[in-house]
Amino acid sequence: MAEAAPAEGLAAAAWLLIALPMAGAAVLLLAGRRADRWGHLLGCATVLAAFLLGVLITVDVAGLPERSAAVELFTFIATGSLDVRAGLLVDPLSLAFVLLITGVGSLIHVYSVGYMAHDPGRRRFFGYLNLFVAAMLLLVLGDSFVALYVGWEGVGLASYLLIAFWYRRPAAATAAKKAFIMNRVGDVGLALAIFVMFAQLGTTSFEGVFGSVEALAGGTLTALGLLLLLGACGKSGQFPLQSWLPDAMEGPTPVSALIHAATMVTAGVYLIARAAPIYDQTPTARAAVLAVGALTLMIGAIAGCAYDDIKKVLAWSTVSQIGYMFLAVGLGPVGYAAGLAHLLTHGFFKAGLFLGAGSVMHAMGDQVDMRRFGGLARKVPITFVTFGLGYLALIGFPFLSGYFTKDAIIEAALDRGDTWGLVLGGVAILGAGLTAFYMTRLMLLTFAGKARWTDDQHPHESPPVMTVPMILLAVGSVGAGFVLVSVAPLADWLEPVFGEPAEPEHVIAPALVAAVVTAVAAAGVVAAWLFVGRREVPLTAPARVSPVTRAARNALYADTVNESLFMRPGQWLTRALVWVDNRGVDGAVNGLAAAFGGSSSRLGRAQTGFVRTYALGMLGGAVVVAGALLAVTAG
Repeated sequence: MAEAAPAEGLAAAAWLLIALPMAGAAVLLLAGRRADRWGHLLGCATVLAAFLLGVLITVDVAGLPERSAAVELFTFIATGSLDVRAGLLVDPLSLAFVLLITGVGSLIHVYSVGYMAHDPGRRRFFGYLNLFVAAMLLLVLGDSFVALYVGWEGVGLASYLLIAFWYRRPAAATAAKKAFIMNRVGDVGLALAIFVMFAQLGTTSFEGVFGSVEALAGGTLTALGLLLLLGACGKSGQFPLQSWLPDAMEGPTPVSALIHAATMVTAGVYLIARAAPIYDQTPTARAAVLAVGALTLMIGAIAGCAYDDIKKVLAWSTVSQIGYMFLAVGLGPVGYAAGLAHLLTHGFFKAGLFLGAGSVMHAMGDQVDMRRFGGLARKVPITFVTFGLGYLALIGFPFLSGYFTKDAIIEAALDRGDTWGLVLGGVAILGAGLTAFYMTRLMLLTFAGKARWTDDQHPHESPPVMTVPMILLAVGSVGAGFVLVSVAPLADWLEPVFGEPAEPEHVIAPALVAAVVTAVAAAGVVAAWLFVGRREVPLTAPARVSPVTRAARNALYADTVNESLFMRPGQWLTRALVWVDNRGVDGAVNGLAAAFGGSSSRLGRAQTGFVRTYALGMLGGAVVVAGALLAVTAG
C-alpha cells in the first residue's frame, strides 16, 4: 500500500463526508415531532450532499501523484504507550466504497420518501438511515483499525435500530436481537485482532501495522488473519454466522436494500481487502477465506431455491453473492479487483432488486408470498422492467454487469491451475446455475402466469419517487460491469492499494469460461421454467417434499447447528454458573452472615434489662475468677 500524502484541497474536507449524515441523524433524532414535516427531506439532502462531495473529492484525489491523502483530525486515545490518532485515509479503495455508499444510499433515501410516506415514524426512520450511512463512511474512511472498529460498532447499532424499526412486531424484535448478538460474536474476533496488533506492534494504524507485518511470526499472522475473518463473517453474513441476514428482512424494505446492497454486508469484504498485506503473508488464513467464501456461496444458493418469501430469496442471494466476493479476495492479488468490482455492481442490481421487491409489496398490500402474486408484469410495468434488468444482471446475462464481474471471479479461481482452483471454479460455476434457477423461479412466480391474488387486492404501480431510483439502479445494473472491467478498469484505479495488476496467465481461455458459465446459467433458467413456468402454482407450499428441499427450507439447518453447538451449551453453562454463584459464592457469604446474625441474636437475649440478672452474672463471674486464682495458687 502506497504511503498517503498529507491531505490538501478538497481531500482535506473528507471529514464532511461523515459529518453531513451524522448531523442529519442528530437533528432528526433530537428535534422530535417538530421535524416530522421536513425530516425526510433533510435526511435525503445530507446523503446526497455527501455523494456530491465524494465525487468532487474522488476527482481531486485522482489528480494527485500518489492518488491517496491522509487527513489528521485529533488525538483519540493517549494513555501510556497507546497513542491512537483519529484520522482518515482517502485512497482509491475507500473512495470506491464512499461512492457506492452515498450514491446507492441516496437513491434508497429518495425511494424511502414514498415507501414510508404513511408511517408515523418516518422522521425517526430517516434519522436511523443517516446514522447508518455516517457509521459506514467512518468504517471505510478511518486510517486505523480502531477508527474502523468505531464505525464497525456504529453500523451494528444502526442495523439493530433499523431491523427493529417496527419493534412492536415480535418477529422484527427477535430478528434485530439475533442480528445484534451474532454480530457481537464476529466483533469479538475483530477486537482481539486489534489487541494482538497493539501487543505485538505497538500500533493500530494501517500504515504502522502493514509496514511492520513482515516482522510478525507466522503463527501470529495466521491468528490475526483468522480473527479478522471472524469479524468479517459476522458483518457480511458468511458461514457460520450467516443465519441472521435473511431474518433481517423483518425491517422495512429500504433497510434490506441498504444492508444487503450498499453498506453493512460489504464491510466484511472491505476488511479483508484492506488487510491484504496481512493475508498476503499467511496462506493458511487466505485458504480459510477461500473456504468460507465457497461454502457460503453454495449455502446461500441452495437456500434461495426453496423459499417463497420474495425478500428472503433475495436475502439468501446476497449471502451467496458475498460468498463470491470472499472467494475473490481470498485468491489474493489476482482476485482483489475482481471481487471489489463484483461488490460494486452487486450494489446496483441487488439494491434495484430489493427496491423492486418493495414496489411489488407496495402494490400487493405488503404481501411477500410469491405464491400469492403472478401476472404482475402488466400491472406494474416499470417495476417489472427494472426488476427484470436487475435479474438479468444477477444471473450473468451476457454483457450486463454480473456477466463481466462474476466471470472475472471464476476465471481468477480457475487460473490457479491446481486442483483447489478447479474445485473453487467448479463451485462458482455451479453457484451461477443455482442463481439462475432461483431468480428465474422468483420472476415466474411474481410476474408471469395467472394472477393468484385475492379480490380485495388491486395491484398498482408505485409513484415516481419510488420508480425513478429503481430506473437509475437498473441503468447501473446494465452498464456498471462493462465500465468497471473494460472502460475504466477498477484494477488500474486500485493500483496504489494493491499494486500494479499482473497480466493473468489463463489456464482456460476466458471465452470458453464465459461460454460454460452462460450455458450453466441457461440450464438453470430452463430448469426453473420446467419446474414452475409449465405447472400450476399451488397457493401453499407442498408439505411432502424431498429431504434436500426440506433442508433448503430450513436454511440447511444453520440455526439448528448454532443452537445445538453454541446457544444450548452456552445456556447450560450460564445456568451452571448461576447455580454455583447462588449456592456456592452467595451461599457461603449468606451462611456466614446468618451465623453472625444468629449468634448476635442469641447473645442479645442475655440482655434482659433486669439488675438482679446482671448482679447474678457478676457474682458468677467473680466466683469463676476466684476459683481460677485458687487453682493457680494451689498448683
